[in-house]
Amino acid sequence: MNSNQTENSAGNAPEIASTSLRYTQQFTRVDGHRIAYIDEGEGPPLLLIHGIPSNGLMWREVIPELSKNFRVIAPDLLNYGQSEMPESADVSINAQQRILFGLLDSLGIRRANVVAHDIGGGVAQLMAVEKPERIDQLVLIDSVCFDSWPIPEFEPLQKHGAEADMGLDDFVEMIRGFLPKGVVDPQVMTKSVIELYTKPWSTEKGKKAFFRNLRRLNSEYTLAISDTLSQLPHSTLIIWGEKDTFQKPEYGPRLEKAIPNSKLTVIDDVGHFLLEEKPTEISELILNFLIRR
Repeated sequence: MNSNQTENSAGNAPEIASTSLRYTQQFTRVDGHRIAYIDEGEGPPLLLIHGIPSNGLMWREVIPELSKNFRVIAPDLLNYGQSEMPESADVSINAQQRILFGLLDSLGIRRANVVAHDIGGGVAQLMAVEKPERIDQLVLIDSVCFDSWPIPEFEPLQKHGAEADMGLDDFVEMIRGFLPKGVVDPQVMTKSVIELYTKPWSTEKGKKAFFRNLRRLNSEYTLAISDTLSQLPHSTLIIWGEKDTFQKPEYGPRLEKAIPNSKLTVIDDVGHFLLEEKPTEISELILNFLIRR
């Protein structure tokens, strides 16, 4: 098996429950690492990239509509979700963009539309800058950009010794308490939704992986490409939650100004995890943008 070869077929991969669907998760190896992904629908490829502390299941409520028109690929980034959690691998957004190109290669996909959220948006920007010929259209949702990250809530956790000072139970409770702060309506963060986000981190292995991810949260790469964004040829939709307290709404207009062929849409009365608050509206926005051409 080469390093970018699909490992599991749909028939023997675990099923993942959603509110209305059951997804089958598949696996492939990229650069020697086991990467999990959902593969639904037929049509032009559409890559969905999650952020932190989420995983590919954050897209579960928009995949049904998107997959009516596209082949939707929703991976777990390296060191997230059901993907491998290696102790020594680079998990920066720059490394993640290389992994995702490898994933596309393993699936025989030369060119794809990309929709991304949070640090996934930073990964998407790097992909568009590094290999613009492989990206069709871009959708950046509450995306990290420029110096917008890491968020203040994560900065204390990046300090030396923070991991050792926090027990597993306290760590899991911290994430559970963090997630509702990212929405305007806390009722959407139900017990089952929070479990989807926290389960991959709820072991000592997951805890260590989370802190490795935290240590690589910095604006090095998004600042490095800030001037290069003006050269992007891609039609780009930027979506922002009006009340996002994690990625400040003022970064939306900055990103729109930096990317030439872009349009900003602000969603009223939602926070950072707007896919949990208004999935129908978000899926309609994405589809209208991608297929209008």
